[in-house]
Amino acid sequence: MKKEKNTPETEPAEETKQAKPEEKAESKEEQLQKALDEKNEQFLRLCAEYDNFRKRSQKEKQDTYAAAKADIFKDLLPVYDNFDRAASNKDGSPEDYRKGIELIFNQFAEILKKAGVESYGERGDVFDPNIHNAVMTVEDDELGENTVAEVFTKGYKLGDRIIREAVVKVANS
Repeated sequence: MKKEKNTPETEPAEETKQAKPEEKAESKEEQLQKALDEKNEQFLRLCAEYDNFRKRSQKEKQDTYAAAKADIFKDLLPVYDNFDRAASNKDGSPEDYRKGIELIFNQFAEILKKAGVESYGERGDVFDPNIHNAVMTVEDDELGENTVAEVFTKGYKLGDRIIREAVVKVANS
């Protein structure tokens, strides 16, 4: 066999052989870059989807709040109308005014009941600092320890949520 000398014709073949591993390395780098770009694209899409979800949820929350407010006022407007009628009736007798106020009070109480709002705070109730606001104390032999002696302002709750604490005077605390 003849040994070939390295001629310019044979050298490029060797360069090609050497270039192939570099091409493979570049193609592996390119593959990794493509995979990274795809993951970045997925991540950006996920971020955009989350941002859209957050904005949509916030808008739905605001819309729900606005609808709830509108429903409350829709129920209260008839009470307001009745107060307006009573105030504009200049020729009514005191007895008519009293009856009108009672009717309006009952109408308003019915609206609160329908909404699930309950009042609490009666004389003789056990004082609970979580739902009562004690503004005074008194010594009273007729009432027991930590008992509500007088209610200045009733408390209101909606389910388990306190809307307003009852303002009370507590006996024997």
